Amino acid sequence: MRVLVVEDQSLIGKAIVKGLEEEGFAVDWVTNLGEGMHRAAEHDYDSVILDLILPDGSGSDLLTELRKKNSHTPVLILSARDSLEDKALAFSHGTDDYLTKPFEFEELLMRVKALTRRKHQHFGHSIEVGRLKLDLTARVASVDGKALPLTAKEFAVLELFLLRRTHVLSREQVCEHIYSAEVEQGSNVIDVFINKLRRKLEAAGVGELIETIRGAGYVIR
Repeated sequence: MRVLVVEDQSLIGKAIVKGLEEEGFAVDWVTNLGEGMHRAAEHDYDSVILDLILPDGSGSDLLTELRKKNSHTPVLILSARDSLEDKALAFSHGTDDYLTKPFEFEELLMRVKALTRRKHQHFGHSIEVGRLKLDLTARVASVDGKALPLTAKEFAVLELFLLRRTHVLSREQVCEHIYSAEVEQGSNVIDVFINKLRRKLEAAGVGELIETIRGAGYVIR
């Protein structure tokens, strides 16, 4: 899943990026409103972490712009402003959640995971398809109760397919959600990636899950 972080404080931004990437998220981090506006318009993010006080304006302007365009991308305001009035104003502008600084990363992570599931209209903590189960909180996959050894990115791909089950996803769509803007990928990287994932699924006895749709992409039905 891909997250946009709009945060001008270097220590906080670096900590968020490091923590989210260790959990398998792709993260784009920008430090000002203008770049945040540009990235939000250019990519379909699974969630946005947004500071209110930015060097070139207020994060609430980005939030307002997203909602004006009928974007349903979940937004988590992360701000030092902790008054009830500030929170009420942010929710009236369309934020989905509000967390005040200072904060514990584990709480931020839980909230981002919940918002990401909400975007895809999934409200449970796990997904099951046949013998395969994904624990979205622990980030663990299993087949018939036996752990399936996946890298963080492999888990992210399976999560994307299962959250969008029955939807055919193009290579571009898969790449959009699992890699950040800083990571350049070749045209066939997703095919290679899917083949590696299929081999692991086949070894666990569920290799038929990912179906190739010629000229369109991949799907789990």
